[in-house]
Amino acid sequence: MIEKPVALVTGGAKGIGAACCRALLAEGFHVGIHYNKSAENAQKLLEEIKDGFLIQADLSDIAQADSMIGKIKDTVGRVDVLVNNAGHSVNADIISMKMELFDEQRALMRGVWYLTKRILRQFMIRSSTGRIINISSVVGHTGNAGQIPYTMEKAAMDAFTKSLARELKGRNILVNSVAPGFIDTEMTKELPEEIKNKATEAILLERIGRPEEVAEVVAFLAKKGSYINGTVIHVNGGLYGG
Repeated sequence: MIEKPVALVTGGAKGIGAACCRALLAEGFHVGIHYNKSAENAQKLLEEIKDGFLIQADLSDIAQADSMIGKIKDTVGRVDVLVNNAGHSVNADIISMKMELFDEQRALMRGVWYLTKRILRQFMIRSSTGRIINISSVVGHTGNAGQIPYTMEKAAMDAFTKSLARELKGRNILVNSVAPGFIDTEMTKELPEEIKNKATEAILLERIGRPEEVAEVVAFLAKKGSYINGTVIHVNGGLYGG
């Protein structure tokens, strides 16, 4: 078993996830970079940070999640911090959205629940310590037209955080959510300038955020934040309604 603390970041190959991996490395963690399809990005990130490992799985597939736990047990033997960052967004209004797209979104939330359950049983409860950090979103609080399943998932992440923190009372395992606002990622880069400008106007800091600014909060909760539990921290620059 590796001696230094291990942080596992799901969806860690790019965007906010990759920024979290770098920030956790800076705090002294051996970093597990989980990915599903972004193998090239994951490999490049590992070559950059060096002190880490790669783990592939489709978290919506329970068998793959089980296999993932086995591999982590065999390679590093511990998980001290779990960052549930992996996300999936399907965009369509309620009238036109197909049931299979809704089910894709729901399956990922089930996967987050199951992976967390397995990490707790295999590692954190046995060691009587741990940090679980769930990446939700401002839209889980404000809603967003054309993204109903996604906003439902993100609202569920925050409810999951609060309920799990209560279930783990007395076990020395802290559970919190970080809810980003409008962040400069691949997803936002594809948006029309008109939408970007409108979003920026609603932010008190008058700019979109950087993935590193979300990762700073995640790293703080992972390493410090010893009296923060069962709460949601918004990182949105003062977005109206956030």
